[in-house]
Amino acid sequence: MPLEPWRIGTVIRIEDETYNTRRYFIQVNELDSFDFKAGQFVTLDLPIHEQKNKRWRSYSIASWPDGTNVYELLIVLLEGGAGTTYLFNEVKIGSDLIFRGPQGVFILPENIEKDLFFICTGTGIAPFRSMLNFIKLHQVSHQNLYLIYGCRTQKDLLYFDEMKSLENELDNFYFMPTLSRENWDGPIGYVHNLYEEICKTNNAKCETPGDLKPARFYLCGWKFMIDDARKNIVELGYDKKDIHLELYG
Repeated sequence: MPLEPWRIGTVIRIEDETYNTRRYFIQVNELDSFDFKAGQFVTLDLPIHEQKNKRWRSYSIASWPDGTNVYELLIVLLEGGAGTTYLFNEVKIGSDLIFRGPQGVFILPENIEKDLFFICTGTGIAPFRSMLNFIKLHQVSHQNLYLIYGCRTQKDLLYFDEMKSLENELDNFYFMPTLSRENWDGPIGYVHNLYEEICKTNNAKCETPGDLKPARFYLCGWKFMIDDARKNIVELGYDKKDIHLELYG
């Protein structure tokens, strides 16, 4: 598949999502419609280094295909990160960004015939927000959808109100945020506790002992979470081919 050409996008809106995370809305003026598949990403070419490969930063598209030429990126300010420091300090409404995309195969299956577990940390929620809203918008037939989302504290939660609302609007969708460093009225601990409990409960209900309820697992976030999740899911009895990855950092 040939690479998409480099294009210029204009930042038309910037919103603070949390104390250290922003939403950037980028308009692709040369296109009437910026077409992509939910879950894909774009690569920005930022003026932060002379070498090309040290200027490039990739971000999942947080919005969903809606027929417009605008897409959204969800970006967290990383301490010491040259790319995010530039975006937070230099990029304003009206700024142009050079980008290439869409790219990537971290996308929904053509037919959702199995339960889907979307397991993420931090800004790893972005591609799953895209997928879930795409499913809702196009009324895609689906089984159970679990969004298991890990953050440190409540102030780190992204798209929280939106996901709570979507839980009431999308059949068989379960939003399950969990906090690792703060007590609250929701689940406490790491994401692994939640999907393991669901899988063990679902598989215990199978008619034949040892059978597994069909499921696909999509993992997006920090490497240490993904490494642990891959190991745990295989130990639950699932095949590696049931696991799809998108690494951050």
